[in-house]
Amino acid sequence: MSDKSGERRPAGELEADVLAALWAAHGPLTPAQVQETLGASLARTTVTTILSRLHEKGAVTRRRSGRGFAYVPTEDSSGLTARRMHAELAKDEDRQAVLSRFVSQLSDEDERLLRSLLDGGADTP
Repeated sequence: MSDKSGERRPAGELEADVLAALWAAHGPLTPAQVQETLGASLARTTVTTILSRLHEKGAVTRRRSGRGFAYVPTEDSSGLTARRMHAELAKDEDRQAVLSRFVSQLSDEDERLLRSLLDGGADTP
């Protein structure tokens, strides 16, 4: 998949752009509406493929709209990031090592925030 300049986009960028369009819409969008939101540089078939892949991953739901579908994200950006973090953690058998490395690489501010969340001291969205 390329844009009109012929340059290939980084992996995941198109999915992120499509999700951003859906989040901004605050309601269901068809592939044509997503394409319109993102601009003419993407073919409708490309947008449809991305939406189908996001549906397979559980990142969006869809409902019939005419002959096609309209899509809605299943979670907000924070929820999707959390889901990805869980998926990555599940890929490794040594969860302790993964979590230990993750925590050791946190900034001081993020470590304080995580401690506060784990102690129940901060409100979660």
